[in-house]
Amino acid sequence: ELAAFCDIVVSRAEEAAEKYGGPEAKVYEDYRQLLEDQSIDVIHVCTPNDSHADITIAALEAGKHVMCEKPMAKTAEDARRMLEAAKRTGKNLTIGYNNRFRPDSQYLQQFCRDGGLGEIYFAKAHALRRRAVPTWGVFLDEEKQGGGPLIDIGTHALDLTLWMMDNYEPKTVLGSAYHKLSSRENVANAWGPWDPEEFTVEDSAFGMITMKNGATVILESSWALNVLEAEEARCTLAGTEAGADMKGGSLRINGESHGRLYTNHVELKTGGVAFYEGRKESDADLEARLWIEAVLNDTDPVVKPEQALVVSEILEAIYESAKTGKAINFD
Repeated sequence: ELAAFCDIVVSRAEEAAEKYGGPEAKVYEDYRQLLEDQSIDVIHVCTPNDSHADITIAALEAGKHVMCEKPMAKTAEDARRMLEAAKRTGKNLTIGYNNRFRPDSQYLQQFCRDGGLGEIYFAKAHALRRRAVPTWGVFLDEEKQGGGPLIDIGTHALDLTLWMMDNYEPKTVLGSAYHKLSSRENVANAWGPWDPEEFTVEDSAFGMITMKNGATVILESSWALNVLEAEEARCTLAGTEAGADMKGGSLRINGESHGRLYTNHVELKTGGVAFYEGRKESDADLEARLWIEAVLNDTDPVVKPEQALVVSEILEAIYESAKTGKAINFD
């Protein structure tokens, strides 16, 4: 049951309570007051990146389990504080990397775990938009968000890729970030022209990550970039036994068998008859159900905070490398 809603703009909390809450849902302006309610078990943090850590830590210390919106935090240090608080309090903490719960992601991750690709030693994390700059809220505010497309959508692609690889040990990161299109006025954009004066974050960013086991990951992210093949929250994987990609909204497995190359298109629909597509649980329903089960059963969530921390550390290293022009080495 959604029992309480909090927003610094109270009318928004009231709207949400009216639309999603139970008959006795409460409304708060200050999250600290909400956390005093002992009847609340779980907190969902859906705020700008710079407040993720403080609210999450306060909630954990108040005895609540927490699902926090992605990325884990604005900075890697804040993310580390969140993980430490979860360990100290013994409460469950997860991060909202919802793309893990898509049918193609679920299938591919299991395929990887079963050894279908062998050792995955090269991967690409795709988060490219041609012209889709979010012009509402604080997305363009570097102080609030910590960055632009890299920390906003690149974080999804990187999480998905590392999860498939089951590899969370980066060695070296080299990155670049660009402000090439952000200063232009009256441009084509999915949500209308942006204000160049407000566009204080990068319009595109890229990184190359080498892992301690020798694997290489290329991360590409953009809100505005002159490319035709825009792919968001997708990955390409190359292993010793086979490869896989999520291009064009489909899932393809490729490899070699009996002296021939093959490409398999995975059918993700559960139908079989013309008039019935099968029972389907939505991505959002699956994410919610598995999170609730983790809380009720005191088991690990699908998205572990230790994994989300590594994503934040790599993103921060890409930004740092872009600023200094130097590779960032992990211990």
